[in-house]
Amino acid sequence: MRKTVAIIGGGPSAFMLAAFLDPEKFAVTIYEKNKTAGRKFLVAGKGGFNLTHSEPVEQLIKKYTPSDFLAVPLLHFTNTDFRNWLDQIGISTYVGSSKRVYPVKGIKPIEVLNAVLKHLEEKGVKFKYDHTFQNWDENRNPIINEQSIVADVVVFCLGGASWKVTGSTGDWLETFANNGVATTAFKASNCAYHTIWKTDFINKHEGSPLKNIAISCDDQVQKGEAVITKSGLEGNAIYGLSPQIRKQLEASSKAVVYIDFKPMLTLEKVIEKLKQSIYSNTTRILKKELKLSAAQLDLLYFHLTKEEYLTTTTLAQFIKKFPLEITDSSTIDEAISTIGGVSRNAVTQTFELKNKPNHYCIGEMLDWDAPTGGYLLQACMSMGAYLSGVLNEEISNN
Repeated sequence: MRKTVAIIGGGPSAFMLAAFLDPEKFAVTIYEKNKTAGRKFLVAGKGGFNLTHSEPVEQLIKKYTPSDFLAVPLLHFTNTDFRNWLDQIGISTYVGSSKRVYPVKGIKPIEVLNAVLKHLEEKGVKFKYDHTFQNWDENRNPIINEQSIVADVVVFCLGGASWKVTGSTGDWLETFANNGVATTAFKASNCAYHTIWKTDFINKHEGSPLKNIAISCDDQVQKGEAVITKSGLEGNAIYGLSPQIRKQLEASSKAVVYIDFKPMLTLEKVIEKLKQSIYSNTTRILKKELKLSAAQLDLLYFHLTKEEYLTTTTLAQFIKKFPLEITDSSTIDEAISTIGGVSRNAVTQTFELKNKPNHYCIGEMLDWDAPTGGYLLQACMSMGAYLSGVLNEEISNN
């Protein structure tokens, strides 16, 4: 007789778990509180559907905080495995110039989601919508829509607390804590960060991009671009520094990041270009020789003293390491992802809750962090595939 599996939450980790559970061994039901599954999956695809990243898996693992927490699932189901599986269900992918992986041109996010859901339905996975987890009963069975659900295995895929419009509210956290599960408060990650701009600068450059830069914080460097907002910076060049910035903010209520306007050039090369220019005007030299944008030029012009701006070696040092004080992060509602949720020490290496046998937690509801660029989705997929392997093997051995 098949074992019953109740998957609570209909997101990416749930999809992959259900996709790889052996249908001859398990009868799987996904309980989703929304009227449809995968709403966050679709929202993530609005700005270009970045499915994963193509870098070697050993490098990919290092992008996670902490990296050892997810190493085993990521090696079990790699970014290559994910692309191969997508191809098997009819979704071809390609690697973009940024080495991020996308569906081939013309394939929309809804088509990817529909292909996944069709695959699950063909495997006999059942979906129950408008079904919300509320608590556990006295027998440790989950209560959904006022009714106890009896299953051999229960897997929670409840998500984090960002993008509440998709139903990812994190309101389950208190219930878990009240039932003896160690939790940590949700905090924003992959979000905009606040700084105090000079008025003349922000009046000219609100909304301007800073392209082909690198931003560093502590020992971490993130290349990419950022957008100047009225209150600070946002974009992939600063999102990837969330763990380092958050640590400094928590320690001293401020953080310092450094912008490298020309990451492809060494400090020595920048100095050489400044000194050997045929132009005499400093601003013209920066524009012609280093191709700095108007926003980059004004960052230097408005924030450096006259002496700093006109001293070649000092100016070059600021071009390579322009300090920016971060005063705060944006709110969880504005964040792309969150950290916090179920504490890592509350689950075993196979993501089973230590105080609730046969109850598991996977996906963004666990306390881990990753930058944008396909890493968040890949980790969720890897956890789902890995747990399916664990459960399939347990049944085979019993």
